[in-house]
Amino acid sequence: MASTYDGPTPPPTEHLDQALGFMIPGRHARGRVVRIGPALDSILSRHAYPPAIERVLAEALTLTALLGSLLKDAAGQLTLQAQTEGGVIDLLVCDYRAGVMRGYVRHDAERLAEMPVDPSLFALFGPGYLAITFDQVTSGERYQGIVPLEGASLAEAAERYFAQSEQIPSLVRLSIVGNARDGHVAGGLMIQHLPEGEEGRDRIHTRLDHPEWDHVAVLASTAKPEELSDPTLPLTDIVWRLFHEEDEVRVLPPATLTRGCRCNPDHFRDVLARFPEDERIGMADDAGVIEVACEFCSSKYGITLESLAAVEVDGGTT
Repeated sequence: MASTYDGPTPPPTEHLDQALGFMIPGRHARGRVVRIGPALDSILSRHAYPPAIERVLAEALTLTALLGSLLKDAAGQLTLQAQTEGGVIDLLVCDYRAGVMRGYVRHDAERLAEMPVDPSLFALFGPGYLAITFDQVTSGERYQGIVPLEGASLAEAAERYFAQSEQIPSLVRLSIVGNARDGHVAGGLMIQHLPEGEEGRDRIHTRLDHPEWDHVAVLASTAKPEELSDPTLPLTDIVWRLFHEEDEVRVLPPATLTRGCRCNPDHFRDVLARFPEDERIGMADDAGVIEVACEFCSSKYGITLESLAAVEVDGGTT
């Protein structure tokens, strides 16, 4: 296998919180492999989630890292949202921007407590949908696909998304190990069929004129869960194990993954200032403070009615 690599080799101890892209030109395929550790724990620790909810959010964040690392626009954003009606989980949201991730889950704790220790995806969500949105900031373009939330896992739901919304044959694998006490490690692999290079062409033809996709999919499916989530195994070794017999594999520079939140008291203040004064007074406590909480990081901000009046005086109601 001839391999080209455009960046420095990461130190051997740094195999966590990374996303690695690769291409197999002779097979018209591209792939991503990610592994998250401290960044994942940092996100999960913001909420006291039960184990079943921790696991599904960890899977969603790993999938978000795989999808977000596809963005060519450095300022672009990938948002993954799963929403249901009547499920134990009624909303799950994750997003990715320039390697920075965040996510949260809204769920019914009482109903979850009545379920088995390891509930199925359908038991958690019930009927619902998966929406994936790519926002390209530089060009102003926005792409969104919505598919039913079906399958035994979020990996299967993502495969359905690409097959139905993008007409791109894809294989997705996710692996999560650990717990809140000892720490989590999550790994993921995604490989896709893109005829005529990274950009592809008319996607309706992807299954018709490139039978080598089946070959790539078979090789990728041999990735073991324990390999994806092994913190001692370099991501480049996973690519090598799967595709070392190919004529050429191009490995891209690794991207760093971190936790971050964009909540901002000034933004909350500007939003609240748009409400009529009587509504703002109704939101405030006896001390004249409106408490705003960020769902992603659980941070709380006290916005005073006095500061909102100042917003109107300084610049009008924004």
